[in-house]
Amino acid sequence: ICFTYIIILTWALFYLSFSFSSQLPWASCTNPWNTDYCVDSENQTINGTRQMNSTSAATEFWERRVLAISGGIEEVGSVRWELLPCLIVMWVICYFCIWKGVKSTGKVVYFTATFPYVMLLILLIRGLTLPGAMQGVKFYLYPEPERLSDPQVWMEAVSQILFSYSVSAGTLTVLGSYNNYNNDCYKDCLWMCLLNSGTSVVAGFAVFSVLGFMAHEQGALIEEVAESGPGLAFIAYPQAVAMMPLPQLWAICFFIMIILLGLDTQFVMMEVVMTSVTDLFPDVLRRTGRRELFLLFFCLICFICQLIMITEGGMYVFQLFDYYACNGTCLLFISVFLSLAMGWIFGAEHMCVVIEDMTGTRPNPFFKLCWLYLTPLASLVSFICSLVEYQPLTFNRWYVYPGWAYVLGWLLALSSILLVPGLALFQICTGTGSLREVSVTELIPDLSLTRKKKAELQPQIVSGAPMEVLLTPG
Repeated sequence: ICFTYIIILTWALFYLSFSFSSQLPWASCTNPWNTDYCVDSENQTINGTRQMNSTSAATEFWERRVLAISGGIEEVGSVRWELLPCLIVMWVICYFCIWKGVKSTGKVVYFTATFPYVMLLILLIRGLTLPGAMQGVKFYLYPEPERLSDPQVWMEAVSQILFSYSVSAGTLTVLGSYNNYNNDCYKDCLWMCLLNSGTSVVAGFAVFSVLGFMAHEQGALIEEVAESGPGLAFIAYPQAVAMMPLPQLWAICFFIMIILLGLDTQFVMMEVVMTSVTDLFPDVLRRTGRRELFLLFFCLICFICQLIMITEGGMYVFQLFDYYACNGTCLLFISVFLSLAMGWIFGAEHMCVVIEDMTGTRPNPFFKLCWLYLTPLASLVSFICSLVEYQPLTFNRWYVYPGWAYVLGWLLALSSILLVPGLALFQICTGTGSLREVSVTELIPDLSLTRKKKAELQPQIVSGAPMEVLLTPG
């Protein structure tokens, strides 16, 4: 995820730099990269053969100017030198925002997490005042009950929840390790879910109101102008913005919002790696200056490996990573083991006792039922459905990857999937007793310490330390 998100930020920064132009380059067909089949936003209709054989100015800017996309993953081509400075700038920003740990990240996030709400509110108000906006809002809100029988709809919903809440990615565990022992995690979880889902709902109004305007201007259906994935952020929305009065202003607001939202995700994912490795090797990496050096090394390795993603064939590599290594199937597999470990090995009852000891409030019995049965079952069923419904990756619905690329994609997926049962087998083979006995010895805290005693010990604890350090008497 560190690999893919920084590339999206690179593209967004590239678009932002062009948003200050006197005329947005993706609004017209008078540019050197445009073809004879280009149709600008104002003249695009859905009539006749011209529409069937034409491409929009926004699509040509994306594919021919930004990506300079080649004919396939076999044609890597040269590095896009205009994208390289954008990638470097993004890595430098990320490095200096988290190089001092969660203290520096926390200060940066006050801006990067709140300012996008200002941008979102501006875009929402502007979108709802456009002609055709209500058409887009109705399309957004009006359900299609017959789609509930489609397993793919449920798979997309599950995957979205996993990504949106960062479930099974390690982020919640890592950030939670920096909380005080008696932090009210119960309340935090409730607010996180409400804020996350609420933001998604509001963002939907902002996006579909603009798509409704775009469909109204072109005389098209919403389905024909809506895109998913990178196409929404870098084709559909910029094309709609180009049709508005003062398009530069709305383009700047939109891409600033994309960059800040992406930076938040990038910060957290990098912090997951840094905290996890630091906790594995505390004697080495908790010395003065060691974290900064290791973070620099990590950023450089990622940057060098990412160069292939900003080549002419880089989009094919990006999609391979995004579809296989970062997809919902991997997270679903990990969530099965995570829920089983928490509900059955650590123990659901033990989890209730720990939360009560931390917060003073015992969790609702429904959560215990979820940890034991509902979450493992739902994760397992979703994982099996994702394998049954699997469709080989294609690009733009026409390019089929070669066989070796699909093998590489599954190797990327297995690289994270196999670590979970692999480590469990390793612990069983090297430990004494069953897997539960091995895990309980390492993970379950000694609750003989009272909450008051733990609060007294808290100032002596290094934030982000492993649990065995947290629970060792002073």
